[in-house]
Amino acid sequence: MASKFVDFYSKSRPSATVLPEEKVHKTYMRHRLQVLAAITFGYALYYVCRTSLNVVKGPILDSGLLTASQLGTIGSFLFFAYAIGKFFSGFLADYSNTKRFMATGLLISTIANFLLGALGFLAESAAVTNLFLFISFCILWCINGLSQSMGAAPSVVALSRWYPLRIRGTYYGFFSASHNFGEWLSFLFVGLIVSAFGWKWGFFGAALAGVLGIVIILLWLHDTPESEGLPPVEVLSKEKTAEELAAENAAKEASAEADRRETARIQRAVLRNPGVWILALSSAFMYMSRYAINSWGIVFLQKARGIALAEATFIISINAILGIIGTVFSGWLSDTVFKGDRKIPALAAGILETVALVLFLFGGSSRWVLYLSMVLFGISIGVLISFLCGLMAIDLVPRNACGAAVGITGLASYAAAGLQDIVSGLLIDGQATVDAAGETVYNFTAVSWFWVAAAAISFLLPLLNWNRKQQEI
Repeated sequence: MASKFVDFYSKSRPSATVLPEEKVHKTYMRHRLQVLAAITFGYALYYVCRTSLNVVKGPILDSGLLTASQLGTIGSFLFFAYAIGKFFSGFLADYSNTKRFMATGLLISTIANFLLGALGFLAESAAVTNLFLFISFCILWCINGLSQSMGAAPSVVALSRWYPLRIRGTYYGFFSASHNFGEWLSFLFVGLIVSAFGWKWGFFGAALAGVLGIVIILLWLHDTPESEGLPPVEVLSKEKTAEELAAENAAKEASAEADRRETARIQRAVLRNPGVWILALSSAFMYMSRYAINSWGIVFLQKARGIALAEATFIISINAILGIIGTVFSGWLSDTVFKGDRKIPALAAGILETVALVLFLFGGSSRWVLYLSMVLFGISIGVLISFLCGLMAIDLVPRNACGAAVGITGLASYAAAGLQDIVSGLLIDGQATVDAAGETVYNFTAVSWFWVAAAAISFLLPLLNWNRKQQEI
């Protein structure tokens, strides 16, 4: 039974049927495009299932079923589970059938969202207690976090299996925009459903988006070129001949143990690199401010600015869609304008993000101020995600230890996002009062300064790395 399970999720074996030469190019180009579409739209729909709770927090608070502290704790379970799950998923995805691996993760996430919606109906009909609802939400949102970690890794592996090295970065940029597109879609799609039918239906809407994503992945995501009767991507792209590739693979197998020992030695050295840890802390504080807006921005607009849910979700969605600009153009900007130096654009983006947060939190209810703040916040966060979480850390270490550096920054970032959710919920509840009519009034002053401070620290920390060079091991 266990062996069948492992075989089902293992990397596909080469097809017994090899395509004739005249069909190879056309089939390869079609399948390659389908793979890109599958991981881009599939991962975007992953994000709809990940961010559904952020849209329904306000209505849940209004229902009295859960407090802000409880919602913060629930949200943190996803981040903590995701941080751990992503670490292991990255290793597993290299050996996996990417189609089955990615579809399974989205299936579990879809089921979790559906069950959350069903629990909402039971709670409002008094069929379950508030404590039972809280514990169930924590468990299901934790499961959702683990399943969400099964999306990014197989997507990146699929890119590496289907796209040659010389153009992989360009298409990775297109794929990287999927999480911004997914956040934007979640805020608008789930927000409209919640506005029209109530918060429980928001989870059902996310589950519906998950089903669509599963269908796209199953139809368009092909595991490897070889499993489709095609040559390996190195041969298809003419990077190597079939004979050269076979000889290279044989040499790799012969020296595999020595390579593993060398990589392990370098990775241990990276763990002792203070520059990587400085960037990890910087990224952690940036993720606090990033997810402060994504997790609590809609609630802030509803409770502190008196804006209706539909408009609040639209305002927050602006930052998600504008983040695409920052993400896609950040690498090109630093490579061409700043000749590979990320420090100056990272500092500028960090200052811009902090200014945007101050505008959003303290600039009043003027719509143009709120819109402008989300435009600036989205672009700057898009740049910072690329730099602090990836490129700047990679620049500090040898090429064969890049994964270790990104793993450190990623783990710190999502752990900090989870901590932010808990602290934010406690601060929001701690300053809440009850008015004469018995209504809860929320004061966001303390939590707003917490979010702004996190953004400021995130751009100040990298200054400690200003003159640091790539680690020599």
